[in-house]
Amino acid sequence: MEVNLEELTFEEQEELKRNVFLTTLEEIKAWARSNSLWPLQFGLACCAIEMMGTGGAHYDFDRFGVIFRASPRQSDVMIVAGTVTKKMGPILRRLYDQMPEPKWVVAMGSCATAGGPYVKSYSVIKGVDQIVPVDVYIPGCPPNPAALIYGINKLQEKIRYEAKTGKKVTGS
Repeated sequence: MEVNLEELTFEEQEELKRNVFLTTLEEIKAWARSNSLWPLQFGLACCAIEMMGTGGAHYDFDRFGVIFRASPRQSDVMIVAGTVTKKMGPILRRLYDQMPEPKWVVAMGSCATAGGPYVKSYSVIKGVDQIVPVDVYIPGCPPNPAALIYGINKLQEKIRYEAKTGKKVTGS
């Protein structure tokens, strides 16, 4: 049914303009992906307790479409929470490689982002970005659940922005 815009009143024309929604298939896929993130929890230290608290009833991570998974083959986000040692580095990389594309990494806490207070230790990796590419950094020692929710919201924005512009954005 075609509508002749000249025959409509001004209010009807404005109503018609408000109900038009234009987008691309890539943006719809990015919207769906960003609102159904399934993180692989990789908790290594005290930050893992805060990550678990985020999934609890008080903060309710599920309301953002975030459902924790225990298998890397069912996950699209890896949340690295805590101190990564040189012994755990190859295991972290193996789990990252087992995740399907597209995949994202969140470094949670100062230990995961830069080594934290153990940065001078011989066995600590100075940031998880030396093993896997990191998309979002969440500072703090340990960061509270609200900071993790903020970081996931930034990751959702990043996913949508990359689909809209076609540009890959590095760690934020």
